[in-house]
Amino acid sequence: MIETVGIRFKDGGKIYDFDADGIKFNKGDFAMVETVRGIECGKVAKANHKINEDDINQPLKKVIRVANESDIKTLAENKEKEQEAFKICEKKIEAHGLEMKIVDVEYTFDRSKLLFYFTADGRVDFRELVKDLASTFRTRIELRQIGVRDESRMVGGFGICGRPFCCNTFLTDFQPVSIKMAKEQGLSLNPTKISGTCGRLMCCLKYEQETYEHLLRVTPKVGAIVDTPEGKGRVVENNLITGMLKVSLDRRPDAAPLVINRHQVKILKDARIKIEKEELEALKGIE
Repeated sequence: MIETVGIRFKDGGKIYDFDADGIKFNKGDFAMVETVRGIECGKVAKANHKINEDDINQPLKKVIRVANESDIKTLAENKEKEQEAFKICEKKIEAHGLEMKIVDVEYTFDRSKLLFYFTADGRVDFRELVKDLASTFRTRIELRQIGVRDESRMVGGFGICGRPFCCNTFLTDFQPVSIKMAKEQGLSLNPTKISGTCGRLMCCLKYEQETYEHLLRVTPKVGAIVDTPEGKGRVVENNLITGMLKVSLDRRPDAAPLVINRHQVKILKDARIKIEKEELEALKGIE
């Protein structure tokens, strides 16, 4: 086991583990660490905790030290300069007539590099913009195109649930989400109902998927042929949570469906959940 500390460099950003090197950190502290971009100041997102060495893919870099007042002051100054750089970049994008949207700006701790994150519908020739920015800020410039999910993570906001975006608060990585999940959970395949502010499928579809997969294994699907105490029939409606079914009996097809619990029936032939081509076409681009 090795004692580590989880460091985050941006709000809503990924948490990186570093060797605590015997230093005690509390959540919210600031620490100086070495990264691929050089020395950086990060905020402790996870206090000292132990990790099995077998779960670590590569040797962890050690924390250099606890950040002092001067380090925190530099970090604050960098934040102010980033806001100024954001406004300047917006004006230069407009001046160059580029179809791109600036999302975030980030200085390295020593200000040796300035990174601009942007979104665009396609490829953008920003070579002249880079030259313009380099002459303005007198430092190395990097423009990095990101996707709409990353934009939501950086900018933040509130979802239809009324809570802050998961990606901007606690999700460290984006989980794969599919239209099949929404279908299996019995949700309306309406793009406005199952997509987040980013325009992609909501991350929270993943949270309960394992439970729904289990329930689908033990619950007859709509269209399944089942044997009930009152005879054979076809499932016309099911409730995965309660386990209640509505079964249209073969011997009385015009009567109201039999309401029965899944434990009281035997599956003779289960059905499959299908996504129609029309549904896929309507949801094109949000997966």
